[in-house]
Amino acid sequence: MSAPNEEDLIHTFNGIAFTTRSSPELLSSLATFDARDDDVLLVSYPKSGTHWLAEIIMHLYTSKVALTSPIEFGDLSRLEQLDHLSCKRIIPTHLDANMLPPTFKLKQCKAIYILRNPKDIAVSMYHYYKENPNLPTIETWSEFLEMFLKGDVVCGSWFDHILSWEEYTTDKNTLFLFYEDMKKDLPKVVKQVSSFLGVNTSESGINEICAKCSFSEMKTNTEKENYDPNQTVCALTSNRRLIFRKGAVGDWKNYFTSKQDRVFEETFAKKMKCSKVAKHLVYE
Repeated sequence: MSAPNEEDLIHTFNGIAFTTRSSPELLSSLATFDARDDDVLLVSYPKSGTHWLAEIIMHLYTSKVALTSPIEFGDLSRLEQLDHLSCKRIIPTHLDANMLPPTFKLKQCKAIYILRNPKDIAVSMYHYYKENPNLPTIETWSEFLEMFLKGDVVCGSWFDHILSWEEYTTDKNTLFLFYEDMKKDLPKVVKQVSSFLGVNTSESGINEICAKCSFSEMKTNTEKENYDPNQTVCALTSNRRLIFRKGAVGDWKNYFTSKQDRVFEETFAKKMKCSKVAKHLVYE
């Protein structure tokens, strides 16, 4: 059986690349999606730690909540499934802010945006492309980095994604978190999330959640369990085995040549010169 053509794996919608697992019909109909007041959005660019954050949030709630697959993942039946959920919905998305269904903002839904430094994201996505049959074949790291800097990857440009969401930094219903802060001081971040969501969690409860949701613990559990591929939090793949790799901060140094780093920094300086959020990124 011959390998599928690249054009069979990727399609473009609103100038952004999506895998065919996000149908054009679904993406078109998101504009009329009806959000609920108590929906919580988990927003990120791919490989920023959404799955880790989702796990923490699920442990925070004692009442019944449903962690859905990303809103942009699937076909039109996905929206019907979401509509039929009777409990509170935790909805992940990798959508650019311009593509977010407008009712989320109208109904003042809470959103948590998680950021990670783009050099580590580029490396993580490179491995993702290499290992994932649902994505186009990548030959070399330098080829992928060039694609990443141009935004010619699934979910589009990291730079554009951050900038599209930056207008929400002053919105009291949006919490911005950094992956690197989670690695450095998880209890502090869990407290922040708990407070933002209005969930009362004791000190011991927070410590328990941190133990259950440590990166190594989750990696082990993910490798052990046989998950339902349709319920994966990550929109890029149907295979959960690929979610956890290293989760390290600073792994990019093992991949970037000094020239590549210089080109990256130049692109970053040009694209992000007006970004306040970008000034807080940590690379090691």
